[in-house]
Amino acid sequence: MLTEQESLMEQNQILWTPPAPLLQHSQMAKYMGWLSGRGLGKFTDYQALHAWSVREPEAFWQSVWDFCGLRYDQPAERVLGRRSMPGAEWFAGMRMNFAGNLLRHGTGALANEEAVVCHREHGPPQRYDFADLRRDTGALEAWLRARGVKPGDRVAGVVTHGYEALVAMLAATSMGAIWSSASPDFGADAIIDRFGQIEPAVLLLVNGYHYNGKQYDRRDEFARVVQGLPSVKAVLGINSLPNTGSLNVPNLADWSVALAEGQGSEPSFTPLPADHPVYILYSSGTTGKPKCIVHGAAGMLVNHAKELVLHGDMSAGDRLMYYTTCGWMMWNWQASALLAGVTLVTVDGAAAHPDMNRLWALAEQERVTHFGTSARFLAECRKAQLQPGERFDLTAMRVLFSTGSPLLPEDYDWVYSTLPGQVLLGSIAGGTDICGCFVGCCPLLPLRRGEIQCRFLGVDVVAMNEQGEVTDGRGELVCRQPLPCMPVGFWQDNNNERYRAAYFDTFPDVWAHGDFVAFTEEGGAVIYGRSDATLNPGGVRIGTAEIYRQTELDANIKDSLVAGRQINGDVEVVLLVVADHRLSEEECKLLRQRIRTGASPRHMPRHIVQVPDIPYTRSGKKVELAVARMLNGGSSSDNRDALANPSALDTIRQCLQQAGLLA
Repeated sequence: MLTEQESLMEQNQILWTPPAPLLQHSQMAKYMGWLSGRGLGKFTDYQALHAWSVREPEAFWQSVWDFCGLRYDQPAERVLGRRSMPGAEWFAGMRMNFAGNLLRHGTGALANEEAVVCHREHGPPQRYDFADLRRDTGALEAWLRARGVKPGDRVAGVVTHGYEALVAMLAATSMGAIWSSASPDFGADAIIDRFGQIEPAVLLLVNGYHYNGKQYDRRDEFARVVQGLPSVKAVLGINSLPNTGSLNVPNLADWSVALAEGQGSEPSFTPLPADHPVYILYSSGTTGKPKCIVHGAAGMLVNHAKELVLHGDMSAGDRLMYYTTCGWMMWNWQASALLAGVTLVTVDGAAAHPDMNRLWALAEQERVTHFGTSARFLAECRKAQLQPGERFDLTAMRVLFSTGSPLLPEDYDWVYSTLPGQVLLGSIAGGTDICGCFVGCCPLLPLRRGEIQCRFLGVDVVAMNEQGEVTDGRGELVCRQPLPCMPVGFWQDNNNERYRAAYFDTFPDVWAHGDFVAFTEEGGAVIYGRSDATLNPGGVRIGTAEIYRQTELDANIKDSLVAGRQINGDVEVVLLVVADHRLSEEECKLLRQRIRTGASPRHMPRHIVQVPDIPYTRSGKKVELAVARMLNGGSSSDNRDALANPSALDTIRQCLQQAGLLA
């Protein structure tokens, strides 16, 4: 068994160091020089820069706005006024437009450069330049206005990851409407649970989608969605399945007809207050109706500029491919790269169709500089023993983003065994709650095995123990100062009651995010899983990620999930596993021993239960909490439609009953 010190030493191995060009010419390096030239400070290293960014938040956030060339119609009277959480007042007095910033390259030197390249499972890629994007945004905004849409109204889309979703978001936010989206594989009830709360005036609907070589006709299901949303005045139909036929719903208009109707109209880029809502995003909704999280324009814009330009090292001419759906916050995040003149390479369909090399082949084809995916995808590539760096020309790639769950140290090893040496593995972590990151990558710092590189600029995060004290060990990830990307509130949340309960009930006056984390002496971060899923055998908190690391390395185990079962005042660790064959007692014994040796005796599961499938959210996260509730006598899930594979919960219940763990 590794001691904690030995485990940290194992993770402390440096796998990547910034090459000289990055130290001199990355956007972060240029930013530091820019600050010096304006008398804002000379910073010798990233740690000094970060300390200044949290010590002087007004100067810092204004500097990001200016360095990234963000636009406003009327400047702010003050960057940060009231500092309470929740309720911090950002950029009071400012008037600006979110879409106007994302579309600022629709005219000028980059107008004829590629803005969006769309890949699907069928047909050739579709290519659009920045002028196309601006033109179609103006046309669709005119169509929305003709349907009576006004600032503050909601425009919602059940859309695939492609061009139409981007145009619709930009058209809505240009006029001051609020954009909200879901993926077309969501069931009708899950969509109604989300959009029914925000009462959209206009609904965009595809007629279906392709996934893993199959075609899914969604017309009947989406007709039920329209029936369940009486607020909808007009429906805009997108024929993603060209030979299937149109939707059969009232007040339907076709996408191409709508663009033709508004042809020639310019986007208004209506000046609006800084905190005017642009997005409504949703919590996973696996244990009840999703929370409707409202994000403001200026805060979203300046934070994404910081994350994409400074930490992600993006600038005009770069090409970002993030594998996501329109139901995950990473869609909103990657869309903001347009502000920097970055080309978005969108990918719809399955990541592994026709095989696991699909995304790597597209990265070669499109000369992708920034590739984004989930930790789960990288783990699957490792297990499949892929060698994309040998098979494909990935020399254009500079950053590989990973998020969604903790990235195992072995996946760091795999990346640096196959990808070109210049690639920075940018593990980033945050959430839908801020539509951004607390910790992540930096082009000026070395990358250590198993660690996220740093706290992001402007982010005052620490680990806090159960007594509310900052700890050098593991604890709750908390943010001690307001961020402009924190929600302006939840939709229809009187007096911010649900908002406070979500983030500020655990510790007074600080944001408790819900991750179990430790920070290293070098400033890196290791996330051990969600804090609401941490286990407490013998009263000691342990993270689920440490158990997953061991199961991932067991050749017999295809997938796993860990949950705690309360019994006799203690907690038993229950491990669910998926395997190709019925595991023998000896194989289970060896798995327990692997966990005991590789983690600790406390991590060793009391029960190992073989199941056919593990439940996931539609954004690819394991649903540990629903299984824990099941084990402890509660309902397994109040909103099964929010899961990618809700039937997994039924089979898990049966397996737990057969194992004698449920009544």
